[in-house]
Amino acid sequence: MKRSERLVDMTKYLMERPHTLIALPFFAKRYGAAKSSISEDLAILKHTLASNQDGVLETVAGAAGGVRYIPFLGQKHAEKYLSDLSSRIEDPSRILAGGFVYLSDILGDTQDLRRIGELIATRYAYEDVDAVMTVETKGIALAQAVARYLNVPFVTARKRSKVTEGATVSVNYISSSLSRVSKMELPTRALKKGSKVLIVDDFMKGGGTLTGMEELVKEFDGTIAGVCVLCEADFDKEKLINNYLSLVKISKIDTEKKLILAEPGNFLDETDFDRF
Repeated sequence: MKRSERLVDMTKYLMERPHTLIALPFFAKRYGAAKSSISEDLAILKHTLASNQDGVLETVAGAAGGVRYIPFLGQKHAEKYLSDLSSRIEDPSRILAGGFVYLSDILGDTQDLRRIGELIATRYAYEDVDAVMTVETKGIALAQAVARYLNVPFVTARKRSKVTEGATVSVNYISSSLSRVSKMELPTRALKKGSKVLIVDDFMKGGGTLTGMEELVKEFDGTIAGVCVLCEADFDKEKLINNYLSLVKISKIDTEKKLILAEPGNFLDETDFDRF
């Protein structure tokens, strides 16, 4: 097999298995090539990814070592995408009743989901996340996209349990948007005890739903790797949650003037892009 053919297949294989350590002898056997040739191939791939700020290829030395691909976007890609996304969200036709913003088109666009998933996975690439959690229904596609790039399971908390999911653990939380006590549940089989969980959601006003998910994680004796939302409403009221990241911050919604002001959130400032 020619080097160009090896590089194409090797790139595809690694990108389909992010965060997975693969021994060099595996590639040597797969392509019928010497380990020295495989090492040269990986060096080319590592340089190309770093030059484009499009991922990190890590090598682990030793008998149990190998190579793994870490999805990781560079700062220039992140800034460009979030600036563009903020501009799109400022479209006044997105204004909904109750101070909400229409995001379904973004959450239904595979290219947007791919980019958002890569971005959030970049921030938590080295946090040893065991699972990604969200709450039904809008956050499901977002959680799946993030979990795909972290190569971990994602779990969905529900407001009503389903008989097909068996026994559940439930918690009560203050729904800030409705100003009342609500309940969310998670199947006992969905999350392993002691897991390190990344919580994601599409939109945050007061943060009540996010605090509910935090309580659910605690019920499983787990820890919080982080909390990240696609959009936060940075107006109207105090947040019930303090430590969180947002990709886009909406500072004003004026229904009468048909105005939305949006800008990149604190995600850029709180992410270490220095991996290349």
